[in-house]
Amino acid sequence: MSEQQDRIFLSAPHMSGNEQKYIQEAFDLNWIAPLGNNVQAFEKALAEYNGVAGASVLSSGTAAIHLALRQLGVGAGDVVFCSSLTFVATANPIMYQGARPVFIDSEPATWNMSPGALERALGDASDRGVLPKAVIVVNLYGQSARMDTLMDICRGYGVPVIEDAAESLGSEYRGQKSGTFGDFGVYSFNGNKIITTSGGGALVSNDVEVLDRSRFLATQAREPALHYEHSEVGFNYRMSNIVAGVGRGQLEVLDQRVEQRRGVFQRYYDALGGLRGVAFMPELEGTTSNRWLTALTIDPGEAGVTHLDIIEALGEENIEARPVWKPMHLQPLFEGAEYYPHEEGWSVSEELFRYGLCLPSGSNMTEEEMERVIGVLRRLIT
Repeated sequence: MSEQQDRIFLSAPHMSGNEQKYIQEAFDLNWIAPLGNNVQAFEKALAEYNGVAGASVLSSGTAAIHLALRQLGVGAGDVVFCSSLTFVATANPIMYQGARPVFIDSEPATWNMSPGALERALGDASDRGVLPKAVIVVNLYGQSARMDTLMDICRGYGVPVIEDAAESLGSEYRGQKSGTFGDFGVYSFNGNKIITTSGGGALVSNDVEVLDRSRFLATQAREPALHYEHSEVGFNYRMSNIVAGVGRGQLEVLDQRVEQRRGVFQRYYDALGGLRGVAFMPELEGTTSNRWLTALTIDPGEAGVTHLDIIEALGEENIEARPVWKPMHLQPLFEGAEYYPHEEGWSVSEELFRYGLCLPSGSNMTEEEMERVIGVLRRLIT
């Protein structure tokens, strides 16, 4: 590279222009504290967008998973099933509660939880007389898992589902919004997500009572007394009124951001889909992925390069790219954890980690920036 070009980030924030209006509103009303008009309005708008009874906005998606596990009674010695191909934030709250994770592999059609592996795992757990207290299903990179099938399997065993839709806000599965199938749904508004509040998350549900309790737990479990009364452990997990103002401005353009990210994916697909050894993350029929990140696999035997070669070459051009998530069952943190592969002798998540990468996918990418990325891959894969 002869001269340093501007950095292309994997997923940069993209402001709508209205965020400042809601932040200023909080200042004008002097509602700078954790509660206020923006929090209430953001929760209402988020629930309406997703077609659920309510939402509780929190400090992170991790906090939302933690509160869901708490309300399902998960405690020390319990078992929780969890998608293996995910970011560690999905699994960490299981450890917060002193529970034991059992990891479930992906399937090729969605890259998400394998119904076959889940069925085997639940069957074994039932035979042992120790069913999990919950199943956490992840919707990876914007693509929904096969939620109808997974929900049917879990209902058959009476096991509740937490749907980790941190990466799939705005996606749909058979006309229903991602994150609204499980007993609880979880969203993230981290800085790299499709919409962002810089940091934050939400818990959604059709059970208004559990959402009210989540708000109680998220505000240090303070009892309604004049003095400070506490009878159980609480947390400082509530979203601030200023941060919620950013969320209001971002949510207004969510559908536009989905369209833009899908456009980025399509540009990559049109330019690179015909190259040897390149296979893009599939979109299951009847679903609409927000394409939060454009993910693909590279077969080195056909392409002549590995996914790591491509990431390195992109880095030399000041372009950020990342491997697909390293599965949880391969992480040192979870060494020895039980794991159910998609099929005996076929671990889909390990295969995706071995060959997969994510390209820059921000909704504010320019045509010139996409061409820079495409040019590197075309040069390497001949």
